[in-house]
Amino acid sequence: MTRRSWAEPYKIKVVEPIRITTREERVAAARQAGYNTFLMRSEDVYIDLLTDSGTSAMSDYQWAGLMIGDEAYAGSKSFYNLVAAVRDVYGYEELVPTHQGRGAEHILSQILIEDGDYVPGNMYFTTTRFHQEHAGGTFVDVIIDEAHDPTSLHPFKGNVDLDKLQRLIDDVGADKIPYISVETNVNMAGGQPLSMANLRATYEICRRHGILVMLDATRALENAWFIQQRETGYHDKSVAEIMLEICSYSDGATVSSKKDNLVNIGGFLALRDPELARQARALLVAFEGLHTYGGMSGRDMEALARGIREMVATDDHVHARVGQVEYLGNALIKAGVPIIRPVGGHGVFLDAKAILPHIPHDQFPAQALTAALYIESGVRGMERGVVSAGRDKETGDHHYPKLELVRLAIPRRVYTQAHMDVTAESVIELLEHPESVTGLRFTYEPESLRFFQARFEPIA
Repeated sequence: MTRRSWAEPYKIKVVEPIRITTREERVAAARQAGYNTFLMRSEDVYIDLLTDSGTSAMSDYQWAGLMIGDEAYAGSKSFYNLVAAVRDVYGYEELVPTHQGRGAEHILSQILIEDGDYVPGNMYFTTTRFHQEHAGGTFVDVIIDEAHDPTSLHPFKGNVDLDKLQRLIDDVGADKIPYISVETNVNMAGGQPLSMANLRATYEICRRHGILVMLDATRALENAWFIQQRETGYHDKSVAEIMLEICSYSDGATVSSKKDNLVNIGGFLALRDPELARQARALLVAFEGLHTYGGMSGRDMEALARGIREMVATDDHVHARVGQVEYLGNALIKAGVPIIRPVGGHGVFLDAKAILPHIPHDQFPAQALTAALYIESGVRGMERGVVSAGRDKETGDHHYPKLELVRLAIPRRVYTQAHMDVTAESVIELLEHPESVTGLRFTYEPESLRFFQARFEPIA
């Protein structure tokens, strides 16, 4: 008999109580936080969809690993377990452990980028672009145009536009492009994958010109799932097999292990070139820690090694993970809520410009919608629009991305479908009176990565 529905491939062993607040409490909490969900206390949040980073639930096997983590300062057994897991699942021989993904981004940028270089990428990510620009580089977006269209149903909106890439190479010269940064399951595009065929073609172009391909493989597992489901020739392959092939078309990768890898802290830079790894480890010792622990404890590395193997042990895990995201997305689509389509891998992205057309772009409609959703329901999401995009460092003007989004990122193995029902109902109810949402203005604006700590007030 064909299985017509699916259930989570785990059972619940431990629960954490959550508190349902009143609207008056949420109004006070939003005001105290400057209408920035990053500045709210978690105890004031009912359903927390701020991020899927470091918020997943670990398995009993991972928790057991914490008890046997080797805390030796040098040569930890847990480090070598992690090296083996990365080699077996991702295919890279050289491992540089970091406290989380941005530590790997920092080190990679420092060893490869020089002043005046250009770093193409399939849409920017906030911390990635910061480290590239901090090292003297200029980010250039080479993603396909469909990625900027919320209504496009292109199955691989994370694809690199090969013509844009070639034009950049022709315009600035290959010697000014140290590497291309290729993100798997592109976050800012709405969790959208790239195809294997596109990644392979990108790798071939870069090899011809002597340009390295560096993956942001943070969500490579979800990307592998979409390739299996959508790309011809991969339906009969496991996500583990597809993961290895994805990484084979690269020279290295940065990974925030707080996503796919099912841990609450940790990350790594993986490389093929031993000389690049030697340079990276020199910086690791200065900024993070010794080369056999980086920014993690032994117990963290042990849990991470187990999480890496666990995520690809069967396809059931990623099926359920992406399935829960699709469940929420489909409920909103059915109700006519404008969201990024197709539904992405790690979250549902509300189209704030379509939902709040009365709020000008310079009054931050996505930030305003995020705050309003929290006040109305206690559901915490995150702005992914003009606030996240920052300012042009030369003109001082806001960057105005075509996508002005509210991200509802779903932690792995944490919430039930009932929580998704409540979230959908909360969004739908808010959209019954969108005119009640007003724009915002800064009361405090950090110089960089402003979405983390900025404060706002409503515009009367």
